[in-house]
Amino acid sequence: QVQLVESGGGSVQAGDSLRLSCAASGGTFSSYTMGWFRQAPGKEREFVAAISRSGVVTYYDDSVKGRFTISRDNAKNTVYLQMNSLKPEDTAVYSCAAAVTPATNRAVVAAPSRYAYWGQGTQVTVSS
Repeated sequence: QVQLVESGGGSVQAGDSLRLSCAASGGTFSSYTMGWFRQAPGKEREFVAAISRSGVVTYYDDSVKGRFTISRDNAKNTVYLQMNSLKPEDTAVYSCAAAVTPATNRAVVAAPSRYAYWGQGTQVTVSS
């Protein structure tokens, strides 16, 4: 059983940056593909980014490509999401998730159903 706890959310202005962290416990962190998802009020949960178990392979939604960077530190059992050039449309609750499924392609890592463990989420609010 893996427990995930996100931190680093907050309220910022458009153009600012935030770094989200997701600390894992209770499992072998390096054996999980890790993903970040977000959900805005009244909208479906959507894929943001994912990273392979080794950290070598990453995937991004087109809406964040070039602005967000996902990374992981397996020694610290933590995955990060560096968010730059934030826009009001990035406002959402951001959640990290862990999947046993290898990060073989984007279709796999972008599907919430692939992830067995989820954090509670952290709010990111971007004002114009």
